[in-house]
Amino acid sequence: MHRIASRHNERLRDVARLIASSRERRKSGRCVLEGAHVIGVYCERIGVPEMLVVADDAVAGAEITQLVARVPPARTFAVSRALFSELATLPPDVGALAVVTAPRAAPSVPGAFCLLLDGVQDPGNVGTMVRTAAAAGVDQVVLSPRCAFAWSPKALRAGQGAHFLTTLVEDTDLEAWSARFRAAGGRVIAAVVDGAPSLHATDLRGRVAIAIGSEGQGLSEPLLAAAEQRVTIPMAAGSESLNAAAAAAVLLYESVRQRTAARR
Repeated sequence: MHRIASRHNERLRDVARLIASSRERRKSGRCVLEGAHVIGVYCERIGVPEMLVVADDAVAGAEITQLVARVPPARTFAVSRALFSELATLPPDVGALAVVTAPRAAPSVPGAFCLLLDGVQDPGNVGTMVRTAAAAGVDQVVLSPRCAFAWSPKALRAGQGAHFLTTLVEDTDLEAWSARFRAAGGRVIAAVVDGAPSLHATDLRGRVAIAIGSEGQGLSEPLLAAAEQRVTIPMAAGSESLNAAAAAAVLLYESVRQRTAARR
């Protein structure tokens, strides 16, 4: 393990740029993971980080000790708590951060159970939906070019490691993707605020892709036209709509419920 004592160290400056700049993250294809749990999931699912930075007063902790043991010493750097606090966007007691290459899945054969995100621009919502999708067993989360970058610090924090438990496909033409999915026997289900059958009266089993739009704009007209069905979440009088992440959770788990009931 190496020690870095200066905030002007080029490696630390690189970490700071990645944390601060969405443009730098997209340009380099790298991102920063914060916290032993998320870094540990990356190590298990993907591999060794490009760089691991730990606060020197956290090295003796069990989680950090296990993490350091998994990363080659040449890629591990210790810094003072003061320097670490300047870098991390999480509370400084997380004790570890890592620079990694963001996994970039190419548009491939669509899975059997997918979530489409159209213009969801809040990174916290994107991360939360990735986390819910992974928990529900979704094969692919497919994002339009108008979505927030899935590998931003806020999205990664909300995802809590789920980014490495499902497949993310970004910058995708969702209309073209939907055409391929339907040609392969799938159904695209578009979530709308009203004017469509209730999700409880809609068959969400089989090969389905559930499409969620932004809270302000909803789904784009081309994607609505590409969908085979529309569905609405019933709500009590006076309620206008749900948060996009909450709507995704309701729809995904109704699909899971229907699939489970069918198997029984």
